[in-house]
Amino acid sequence: MRCNNREFRLTKLECRQVLIYAIKKAIDKYNFRMYGLCLMSNHIHYLIEPLQPSDLPKIMHWLNWYTALCFNQMLNRTGHFWEKRYHSTG
Repeated sequence: MRCNNREFRLTKLECRQVLIYAIKKAIDKYNFRMYGLCLMSNHIHYLIEPLQPSDLPKIMHWLNWYTALCFNQMLNRTGHFWEKRYHSTG
């Protein structure tokens, strides 16, 4: 996932901590395996495996919604936080 307008919004430690917290909540909620995470200053790469393949859109929707909500509150902004829908490959 990339930040809207390719802006560097993930540089603060607090944003990184919120992301880790959101991932832990998502794992508890949707029960998936995470094999890798690469957090850059303006985008994120996940390597996850849902136990039910049909859960992938639900997982990504929830992660994007929850992190956007938290980041927008933290950064005192409104509107889209993420640029586009996620991309998945199998």
